[in-house]
Formats: sequence, C-alpha cells, structure tokens
Amino acid sequence: MTQFKTAESPYKQNNTESGMAGVTLMNNQVGAVVAEVMNRQENVTVQELPAMIRVDCVGRMDFVYSEISEALGEEDDFYDAAEFEENMSTHYGKMVHMDDRTVMFGNLEEAAEFIGDMLPPVVNK
Repeated sequence: MTQFKTAESPYKQNNTESGMAGVTLMNNQVGAVVAEVMNRQENVTVQELPAMIRVDCVGRMDFVYSEISEALGEEDDFYDAAEFEENMSTHYGKMVHMDDRTVMFGNLEEAAEFIGDMLPPVVNK
C-alpha cells in the first residue's frame, strides 16, 4: 500500500514576531524616489516589482519628509503625511505619523516606548 504525504502549505499562519515593518508604495515617479531615499538606511531593503515597490526594515525606519522633498526637487514642506498616505497602499508593523516624518517600528514595545516619550507627563491632582 502506497502512503502519500501532504505537502506543507506555503500559506500557513506564522505568529512568530519578525521584528520587521514595511510599506508597499506605488511604483511611480514619487514612489521610486521615496524608495531610493529609504534604501540609504542600513536596515532597509527595497524590492521593485512591476506595479509596486516594497520597502521593508528590521527594527525601525524613518520616512523623513524633508529628505524626501529634497530628493524630489521640491521645497522642504512638499512631502508630508498626506503625500506619504497617497503613495502607500499597504503597510505592516507599527506606524507613527509626526509633523516631520513617519516612523515605522517592527517591535510593539519600541513603538509604545517611543509614543510614551512623546506624551506629556501625567500630573496627579
């Protein structure tokens, strides 16, 4: 009698924390420049696909708006959170929008600590 073995599904769920975060950008003029700027960070990898660009990191990555604006040949305040959201279709990890940047975290505790540092101290009455 022949025994058949079922292959393991490539789509199985894995709940192990990866410590990674990332975004999918449109593969257009703006997305290509944003990816080029982000690729300068040591912990960031960029993968260009036909209709999108994957930008992934281990740990943390900062989309610094002034750096991206400069690379686009625009004024410092051109690229902002609205431009970022317009060009991004998906993301994973923890995202924090600030006035001058969007920060992505692959670790929940690091993101919580960062947000806690941004909050004013609690005053007990």
